[in-house]
Amino acid sequence: STTQGEWSFAAWIEADGRAFLFDTGWSPRNVLRNAEVLGIDLSRAEDLILSHHHGDHTGGLETLRKELIQKNPKALSRIHVAEGIFASRPGPNGTERNPMVTRRMALEALGSSFIVYLQTTEIAPNVWVTGPVPRHHPEKNYPQNSESVMQRNGETVHDVIPESQSLVVVTQDGPIVVSGCGHAGIINTLEYIQTKISDQSPQAAIGGFHLVAASDAVLRWTSEELGKKHLGHFLGSHCTGFECVYHVREHAGLGRSRALVGAIGTRFVSGEGITPGNINR
Repeated sequence: STTQGEWSFAAWIEADGRAFLFDTGWSPRNVLRNAEVLGIDLSRAEDLILSHHHGDHTGGLETLRKELIQKNPKALSRIHVAEGIFASRPGPNGTERNPMVTRRMALEALGSSFIVYLQTTEIAPNVWVTGPVPRHHPEKNYPQNSESVMQRNGETVHDVIPESQSLVVVTQDGPIVVSGCGHAGIINTLEYIQTKISDQSPQAAIGGFHLVAASDAVLRWTSEELGKKHLGHFLGSHCTGFECVYHVREHAGLGRSRALVGAIGTRFVSGEGITPGNINR
């Protein structure tokens, strides 16, 4: 049996003896299948962190909960989300484009509870969620089309995905940041973390950072800012973009072993670094 890739994201985190799942992929059974191949017991995770509402990060929710509670009734029983994830995203003819509207009801019927955050919060010892990230820099890492709208305060506005949040594991070697898509912007996110969670230089930024469509100027600025923040490791996957990872590697001053494209099975261990998965360098 082999792992199966898709346009989606999920990450397994272990910290201080506890396990966490971050996002659940797109296809209903894909994360479950890949975890089985990799030898990961997903039922250990009683906490699930969702980065935002998009279907390629929430698609496995119901399937995972139904499967995992057979082994551990508390598996994925606490789901950590940021304010805005349940807001209506109206489409043509009154359709609802936010899958989390119905998934919330399905998961609550299965016994899971959602915890909604407005600010940085420590959810376990040395494990934090950022909640919504203030956007001081104009990092528009989200869809720019006119159809991307949401309901907010009774008005229809452009959907900037305000609930986009990251997970932070604080270590003696600096914080490790896990991002689903980074719609709030990686620089905005790192600066918020430095202000609210840890002022150490980030040990690693892992996940999707939505740089694949960034202009050369934006990519150069982002990379140079990462260099100024003395980022230790960059593991870009999902919507980051292959070439963008190599650009960050060069312009953030990271060597080949410290800036890689993430794939299924890629691992990062605090104090040790990146072990490539199915695709590397």
